[in-house]
Amino acid sequence: MNRAPTLNAAGVGSSTRSETAPILRVSEVTKSFRHGLWPFGARVAVLQGASLEVGPGELVGLVGENGSGKSTLMQIIVGLLKRDGGTVELDGALGYCPQLPELWDKLTVAEHLQMFAAAYRLDDATAKASTDRLLEELGFARYLDYRVEALSGGTRQKLNLALALLHEPQVLLLDEPYAGFDWETYLRFWEMSAARRADGMAILIVSHLLGERERLDRIYTLKDGRCISS
Repeated sequence: MNRAPTLNAAGVGSSTRSETAPILRVSEVTKSFRHGLWPFGARVAVLQGASLEVGPGELVGLVGENGSGKSTLMQIIVGLLKRDGGTVELDGALGYCPQLPELWDKLTVAEHLQMFAAAYRLDDATAKASTDRLLEELGFARYLDYRVEALSGGTRQKLNLALALLHEPQVLLLDEPYAGFDWETYLRFWEMSAARRADGMAILIVSHLLGERERLDRIYTLKDGRCISS
């Protein structure tokens, strides 16, 4: 699979990077939203210069209270929200597991996997190998022919994670990825993360509470619109 080009601050592509340089760099990102009816509503700043970075093979956490702007920052990195200021530099293919699974109720698990494989432009052999691996790792092969509307919340989250990993991205963004997982799947999630980290994947995990801090290289706390490293 071809690696996606670097996107620098100006949006110009580049095909080279250092193995030790950050693969994801967020610098001084700002974002505010208007609350109330125009023209009387006030703008409320959510991000006020948020900065973080993740290198190849790093597992990094982003924590903060509910409403601190964690999901907003993730959506800006992915490109779902426009930032007011700052820069986002990403080198490589991106995988994104949103907090709320964005799935189609009337499609089956297999149809989701096939659709995303086509979107990622995977050839048949690569798509099958990746699909088989993820079904085994997450233990939900028996649900292949089930429509999403018939799945439990935990199984939907397994599919949500599988779709983000299907193309084995260089950068993986996870927003509350284990919500709804049972204990066995929760442990398997960390095993999967460790294996991909060892292969050089850069992983950013967002949560309001991280109980596995010893597994992480670094943790950022989002407070008052800024990321504080610890």
